[in-house]
Amino acid sequence: MTEQDHESSDTGDTGGTAHSSAPPERSTGQPSDHGAPVSTGTGTTHDTPGVPDSAIPELVIISGMSGAGRSTAAKCLEDLGWFVVDNLPPALIPTMVELGARSQGNVARIAVVVDVRGRRFFDNLRDSLADLESKHVTRRIVFLESSDDALVRRFESVRRPHPLQGDGRIVDGIDAERELLRELRGDADLVIDTSSLNVHELRAKMDAQFAGEEEPELRATVMSFGFKYGLPVDADLVVDMRFLPNPHWVPELRPFTGLNEEVSNYVFSQPGAKEFLDRYTELLQLIAAGYRREGKRYVTIAVGCTGGKHRSVATSEKLAARLASQGVETVVVHRDMGRE
Repeated sequence: MTEQDHESSDTGDTGGTAHSSAPPERSTGQPSDHGAPVSTGTGTTHDTPGVPDSAIPELVIISGMSGAGRSTAAKCLEDLGWFVVDNLPPALIPTMVELGARSQGNVARIAVVVDVRGRRFFDNLRDSLADLESKHVTRRIVFLESSDDALVRRFESVRRPHPLQGDGRIVDGIDAERELLRELRGDADLVIDTSSLNVHELRAKMDAQFAGEEEPELRATVMSFGFKYGLPVDADLVVDMRFLPNPHWVPELRPFTGLNEEVSNYVFSQPGAKEFLDRYTELLQLIAAGYRREGKRYVTIAVGCTGGKHRSVATSEKLAARLASQGVETVVVHRDMGRE
């Protein structure tokens, strides 16, 4: 992922701060140190009285290099309806599965984010995985990988040390972590290299793996911006509204923005404005269908004009209303409005 994407949405990977949902209420039963034996319904009997095999939750363990996107991957699963726990001690993973099994179907899918910061921690994780396997719990391991160069840039961009670097350099911490994680990486069911991925691309990869057979819902962010302030780095699609006359040169409209009715009416009274909106909306329907087929759930549509105040704002509002009327969950952001 790019440094910007990492800094804005994935700094939890570098800081080691837990951001988790509260675990489900502890059962009144007395589980063993590693939880009661359970199964996934494959015919193996578990030892948890009153808990059917079908109640055993799915389990995904998210791990990988610090700074490679663990927090983003976890957030994606949370958006898909998974119960996500960040930085759960590995020894508690089997107990977490048991509690999910006792939740009467309220916790059907569990994702646990773990990081490896010491040999003892890794040994606990290995023991927990062996315990789950002995109880026939199906688990998947997602490992987030990234190149050394990308990780160094990300840690430097957030100005935080690598959790394992100690008194050394960032690269020393990366080397130490990579060595500790070598065995876990080899056991991973899914390895995602985020070196050149942004947040949206990582989410798309996670969606493609975990969204299930149902067609994923598409969510759109429509962002107005000014070309003189630069293109949005996270834009999937860019629209240039500078082919329309600029209300800035109309004295009575200059103080207003595209949120004002006077400006909006002026913009869409220009030749080609309404036709463009109609045809671009049709094009987005085609694109949205393709995004859904590819498992992409998020799209950012950037709508630009010179200063991001009049034409782009008015068009963004109209476009967002069209998308919302078609059932697309839509958010409007006016990045540069007010900067002049």
